Amino acid sequence: MGADERVTIAVVFGGQSSEHEVSCLTAAGVLGALDPSRYEVHGIGIDKRGVWHRYTVEEIGALRVEDGRLPAIGEDRPRAVMVREPGGVRLATLEGERLVDPVHVDVAFPVMHGAYCEDGCIQGHFEILGLRYVGCGVTSSANGMDKAFMRTCFEQAGIPLVPWLTITPGRWRDDRRGCLARVNAELRYPVYVKPARGGSSVGISRVTDPARLAEAVGTARAADPKVVVEQGVVGAREVECGVLGVAGGAPRASRPGEIVMHANGGFYDYDAKYLPEEQVELRVPAELPADVAERVRATAVACFEALDCEGLARVDVFVLPDGGVVVNEINTMPGFTAHSMYPSMWQATGIEYPALVDALVDQALARPATVLR
Repeated sequence: MGADERVTIAVVFGGQSSEHEVSCLTAAGVLGALDPSRYEVHGIGIDKRGVWHRYTVEEIGALRVEDGRLPAIGEDRPRAVMVREPGGVRLATLEGERLVDPVHVDVAFPVMHGAYCEDGCIQGHFEILGLRYVGCGVTSSANGMDKAFMRTCFEQAGIPLVPWLTITPGRWRDDRRGCLARVNAELRYPVYVKPARGGSSVGISRVTDPARLAEAVGTARAADPKVVVEQGVVGAREVECGVLGVAGGAPRASRPGEIVMHANGGFYDYDAKYLPEEQVELRVPAELPADVAERVRATAVACFEALDCEGLARVDVFVLPDGGVVVNEINTMPGFTAHSMYPSMWQATGIEYPALVDALVDQALARPATVLR
């Protein structure tokens, strides 16, 4: 393939969510998997103010953890603008009042996590532009991001879940005691208190004492005023499974992986995911009986289809001592960092990182550049 035949990809990363820095790491990981003989890559880094910046391939590749600090988008970077034209979409740099260095873009590869990114917002922007993009569409992204709506969809599809309830901003404002009493009446401790639309375990608390419940709700509300409380599953194994969409065919599930916490009472929080130390071990593939592994995979595909997902997703489940499987959540834009489970599970299934990225781009190019597909 000649240079003029390459697919032009805009890797979009950063964003305004609490997962800004993680997204930067994901961008560097994805860039490393994109074959330069097949793809011409341009970067769009969105800073924490929501301003778009132009990034070169070399600058994306330099995003890494240094001295324990996660990378972030520099606010002094050149401004980036995407423009819809009759012949497609162009990416340009804004210099004063002028747009310079315009390039045609074939497909966007958003690797952002959290609010305004993984929740359908950036996907809606691409839809309006008429630009094809990697990953789930607007509705599946929005429902997958909101843990309350996600669980409602799964319940309608008959997918097993842990017991849960939602504390909306209005209920917390008007009847805080009633919200706490409902948790105590309907769920057993320990419980996990989560921002409904958060990610990467930011704002999540494990609560074993009802006296700490209100504090945990406050911690979650600092990330999102809508909160989900889930009943903890004692003695269960935390297992994840990757799902990969197939253009014109049924989605595929990877071999499952397992998260093993070595600290008593610990859980797979933000630091464990992105600054791993000895407290967590990722086992890929998970050591599961064949029938249980197949149950995990079937459940993951059922979740993918229940939300009408496209492209990719990671489904997190609990495997009970009796071999039963209950769903924790789905992630419609899982991380692609060196420590991430999604590419590791596909590698264990026989698909290496570059081939996985190729498959995602091919799917994006094959589908219509419209919400009506």
